[in-house]
Amino acid sequence: MNTQNPTAEYLLLIRGTDWDTRLSPEEIQEVMNQFVSWHDGLKQRNIVKAAQPLVNEGKIVSGKGGNSVADGPFAEAKEAVGGYFLLQVSGQDEAVAIAKECPILSLGATIEVRQIAEICSVLERMNVQLSQALSI
Repeated sequence: MNTQNPTAEYLLLIRGTDWDTRLSPEEIQEVMNQFVSWHDGLKQRNIVKAAQPLVNEGKIVSGKGGNSVADGPFAEAKEAVGGYFLLQVSGQDEAVAIAKECPILSLGATIEVRQIAEICSVLERMNVQLSQALSI
């Protein structure tokens, strides 16, 4: 159970960077026009706090001390994140409704809707454990 106090901020992670590969230039232009209109509508409603596309390649850092650095993710990966939107909305239902309006969903992209937490869940667990230990 998530006991964190929710904020009204949600992150839409747009996954899929190859949705355009089977489209003609004219079809791509039409979809991009729809996408820009969708984005502009969100801006006019003062819902978008930030939104950016991401380049297709980067680095993946892992391991103790970040000792493993590898190329990736790669554009051909179906789950590569192509961009994000940070929204200020009334709740998850509104964020999901906005995600459903994204014009590239019908072309194979997916959108992950995630609520922004006020504090890290690990820090929250530590605070609960510390509070319980002090009350004994």
